[in-house]
Amino acid sequence: MPTRILIADDQEGIRSAFRIILDAQPDMTVVGEAADGRAAIDTATAIRPDVVLADIRMPGADGIEVTRALAGTGIHVVIVTTFGLDGYVHTALRHGASGFVLKRSGPALLVEAIRAAMNGDMLISPQLTVRLLRERGLPRQQPDVVLTEREDEVVRLVAQGRTNAEIAAELFLSPGTVKNHVAAVQRKTGARNRVAVAAWAWATGRAEP
Repeated sequence: MPTRILIADDQEGIRSAFRIILDAQPDMTVVGEAADGRAAIDTATAIRPDVVLADIRMPGADGIEVTRALAGTGIHVVIVTTFGLDGYVHTALRHGASGFVLKRSGPALLVEAIRAAMNGDMLISPQLTVRLLRERGLPRQQPDVVLTEREDEVVRLVAQGRTNAEIAAELFLSPGTVKNHVAAVQRKTGARNRVAVAAWAWATGRAEP
């Protein structure tokens, strides 16, 4: 069954753009929209989507209130916003958000955030992840992690937001080989997904945001 998604954003253009992106995915379907936070809570309670995409600033109730209201219901809430303030990120995650994605991060990250939530994982935009890691004193170098030359090339392209297909085309590899390299890097670094790989690359100086 496809993942059922409710889009909550007070801008109609954003809702329409998200619907186009998500309905184009073979494993996703948009089952509803809400123009404010209160409507998002009521609609989610009524139709029980798998995931709610919630803007952080909405009339009626903001994304934090939506997250808090749906906590414990089995509905995953992914915050998708223009505002990446640390206070918003910490508060949203503390109240049970399954992800925090900046709108400028692009459609691929939005799709990956939904899939991560459905897998019980949590995805945060790389720009925010690396900042949070640096706040916690992550060193810029981790000499115990040794990558091959090819893995290092793949990591730098992942950090630029490239897809496996784009990386494969640039490095003259098959997408399957790129996927294997990414998986190897994840094992070596302990990163749970490609966004965490990008954040690690930024934090260790292998790539620049």
